[in-house]
Amino acid sequence: MEAKASPPSSSQNPISNGAKNRDFLLRLEAYLARRDGVDKLLKISRYATKIILASSFLSDGQTITPRLKSFESSVGLSRKAFRLGKFVQDVNALRFSCFSSHQDLTFSIIAYGGEGLYYFIEQFVWLAKAGLIDKKNLNRLQKMSAWLEFIGYIGSVSLKVRELKRINEDEACLMSIVKISALRGIGCAEELEKLRKLKEKKLLKRLSVVQDLADSLMALADIRDGKGRLLAPLLISSAGLLSAIISTHKNWISC
Repeated sequence: MEAKASPPSSSQNPISNGAKNRDFLLRLEAYLARRDGVDKLLKISRYATKIILASSFLSDGQTITPRLKSFESSVGLSRKAFRLGKFVQDVNALRFSCFSSHQDLTFSIIAYGGEGLYYFIEQFVWLAKAGLIDKKNLNRLQKMSAWLEFIGYIGSVSLKVRELKRINEDEACLMSIVKISALRGIGCAEELEKLRKLKEKKLLKRLSVVQDLADSLMALADIRDGKGRLLAPLLISSAGLLSAIISTHKNWISC
């Protein structure tokens, strides 16, 4: 059998590094190589299916309904498999974080500690649902997991709100420099570039806050078993889809 030709090196590849970043298929390859990339595509599929099931588009008598329910359940179980060992990233994030105040330290412990423990327990939830370990403690594990996830999002939102405040302060400072430079007729290309990057960072941080709030609403629904005015299946499914789209966008632009 003829051997396949090896892919060209960067020096031989006619596509430059700058062009690679704009090439859709290369970018898609990089995105799908990420654990979070595949996980968020599965999340979009799952919550889009949940929206269809929770809406009035389908009646219980239609043959496709049980298929959609089976698909949604299978995708949910598959997503848990993608979380194996994911708690390690929270451990490392906490280890290498820089804290400018005691409040940042407290919120970081809540955010990374809550999320890390959530991912750790989710491994056992997956093993129980996959049938490898006894399911007698499954409900307790799921409830504990939901509480830790919710606590983690409280810390995460608090951290990001504080970061947004610092970004706004830096943005105001740069705006003042740009205005003074404009009045004096001095060029300020470097400050304008910094200002542009700050605005992009602020937009992504705001989207992250919205994503965390949507995810915390889903965690609250798990804690309360879907009981509550704001915890209707259609609303929770919509929140899940919104969170998945935001996360997919953030992962895509980073590729």
